Amino acid sequence: MTDQTRLAQLEKEHVELVVRRFDRADAWRLGRSIAERALAQGAPVAVDVRTASGVLFHASLPGATADNDAWVQKKAATALRFETSTALLEARVASGGRDMFEPGWLDPVTYAVAGGSVPVRVEGVGVVAVATVSGLPSADDHDLVVEGIMALGLLVG
Repeated sequence: MTDQTRLAQLEKEHVELVVRRFDRADAWRLGRSIAERALAQGAPVAVDVRTASGVLFHASLPGATADNDAWVQKKAATALRFETSTALLEARVASGGRDMFEPGWLDPVTYAVAGGSVPVRVEGVGVVAVATVSGLPSADDHDLVVEGIMALGLLVG
């Protein structure tokens, strides 16, 4: 897939990944679904679902490390701040967008522009949470989260 094709796919997901509702039970189902997919693949990842005010689900699967937990925090902070998937931000930067870590912009201690964190956007409400995976290449982290959101069966349209 070309960079432009991937960017177009991510822009489309940004618009279309909208759910009818999302509560704590849905957060648990989403986190568990992502974790189960990762376990089936033998993926050494951390899986996390959180709001700006707290963690709703977290799992560190076999082979994951504390470094994955640190990346989850950074990716989630980025997706919450910009209300955009970190993969989309990464693709926009790669296609000639602004360097988000230039002086005076994003602090690399707090934020990461690497795929794997996807906003949970509720129809008529906006972003209510983010789901994050860390441990695989950025695109694979992202795709694992998107598969989980789609599997919830809550997408609008």
